[in-house]
Amino acid sequence: MTEPSLLCVHAHPDDEALWTGGTLARFADAGARTGVVTCTWTEGTRRVAELARSLEILGAGEPRLLGYADGNAGLSAPGAARFVDAPLDEAVGRLVGHIRDFRPDVVITYDGYGGYGHPDHVHTHRVTLAAVEAAGYDQLYPAAGPPWRPGALYLVTLPRSIVRSAWQDLFGTAPGGDQTLPGIPDDEVTATVDVQPWVERKWAAVRAHESEIERGASMGLLTALPEATRDRLLATEWYTGGDPKLSLLV
Repeated sequence: MTEPSLLCVHAHPDDEALWTGGTLARFADAGARTGVVTCTWTEGTRRVAELARSLEILGAGEPRLLGYADGNAGLSAPGAARFVDAPLDEAVGRLVGHIRDFRPDVVITYDGYGGYGHPDHVHTHRVTLAAVEAAGYDQLYPAAGPPWRPGALYLVTLPRSIVRSAWQDLFGTAPGGDQTLPGIPDDEVTATVDVQPWVERKWAAVRAHESEIERGASMGLLTALPEATRDRLLATEWYTGGDPKLSLLV
């Protein structure tokens, strides 16, 4: 079987590197077509320039943008609606256009909790599920191009055991008993992707997002870790869903 073509759908610039950078690099090196749709930020902004550099490192083509505003950064798309406020039919139609243009075998987005509950991530999950379904119907969004039905949809996620073991590394303390944790039960993970050979590329793509590193937040947590600890956290990517006939990776 030839490597399946992959189209990732992410909420913000930097998510492509943090969540799926190893998978993108691994498949690109195997000769697969890989691409990324980013739901927020627009051309001419610093973060899209950083996104372009990250995609170049990962071998994932040019930025594909839906053009909405980041929920927490109005200057991300001046004059545009926040992604979470945009009409659902409009957002789905824009993404359908990218799916039909790219014609992927596999679409990848976040799990239903958006990885860790970020509203833009959760909304990306919902829009992507609707768009993957709609893209295969010629009656829907006819102006977006000929219909295309991806073979599989994978949801990037975290096994709950990994979340618990990584919590101490990232935050310096164990999670509290009432803490809402990201991730899913380990036995619900359907694909575990070893990206250790691509971890340097993945980290280079993360570091391309210099403005996020300057801002701190999750990037700051990663950059503060010892290299060996950081590489261990980045060396595996996990998915749920999919199709066993398309070996995303085993």
